[in-house]
Amino acid sequence: MLQIRWHGHSCFEITNDVTLMTDPHDGKSIGIPAPNVQADIILVSHNHYDHNSGIKTVEKEDSKVVTDERKKTIGSIEIKGISSFHDDSKGLKRGKNIIYKFTMDGITFCHLGDLGHELDSETLEQIGAVDILFVPVGGTFTLDASHAWKTIQAIKPKIVIPMHYKVSGLSIPLAGVDPFLDQSKIRIARVGNEIDIEKDDIPQEQEVWVFTL
Repeated sequence: MLQIRWHGHSCFEITNDVTLMTDPHDGKSIGIPAPNVQADIILVSHNHYDHNSGIKTVEKEDSKVVTDERKKTIGSIEIKGISSFHDDSKGLKRGKNIIYKFTMDGITFCHLGDLGHELDSETLEQIGAVDILFVPVGGTFTLDASHAWKTIQAIKPKIVIPMHYKVSGLSIPLAGVDPFLDQSKIRIARVGNEIDIEKDDIPQEQEVWVFTL
């Protein structure tokens, strides 16, 4: 059994016998509560403060911090980084971004980080099949609602989890999640702050899972 918990922005905690975290923030620098957890594996999509300032907060002595695309296996978890950009100008405005694909308990995750452009066929082929997709939807610095939906349609995950959007207290100028949800043609499930999931729970029909802080 896996547990998925959202710590706001692009920071998720995914736990079985190990804890993996994505893009940890330190809370105070972006106006929302800091994650209060220690992670075994920390994935960092790029070195901007709202995605890496929490590394020291969540790491412990033997944590593995991943900041590059090299394919690796840590314990039972396979991790692959895929090069992309934080903008639609091949990184000229905001630099590079790493998309992470990883598998835990037979469930395949893809975290798009601060993706700022639509994906070409080569990148889509590298990503391959995905059960759960974490996708930025707040615009300004990343994909906005309509570009997020185009990306979802290209990747075709079973579960879509929006991230990187405006929530109460967030000091970064982003759109909220509603413009994204308003364009949804698939079932929307509001799952609270955390949810338990097994491979058998993956729905046949595509769904959006909306987390809350």
